[in-house]
Amino acid sequence: MMSTKEEHYDQGFNFFAKGQVEEAIAEYKKAVELDPQFTMAYLALSMAYEKKGMIDEAIEAIKRAIDLDPNDPLFHTSLSRFYQRKGMIPEAEREMAVAASLQRGPF
Repeated sequence: MMSTKEEHYDQGFNFFAKGQVEEAIAEYKKAVELDPQFTMAYLALSMAYEKKGMIDEAIEAIKRAIDLDPNDPLFHTSLSRFYQRKGMIPEAEREMAVAASLQRGPF
């Protein structure tokens, strides 16, 4: 049976909600394999990695989402949080500033 990216994403969400983080990671990876442009799956993947303490992997996943959609403040806020967890304070502050400027908008 073929599964869609959305089905893998939803299944990943269900696993994550139950604390089954490794299973969630596997499902989110399948979702982005089916659609490498699926930014919300990269966000979810980054959060699952963070939950497991895999901060470098979380940073990689959220950077992929940012590459695809650099104007989403949530992605920059997440990256800032991951940088904070690694003690990368200047980088964290820079990402938080980007997020804040995106939330304010152009005017």
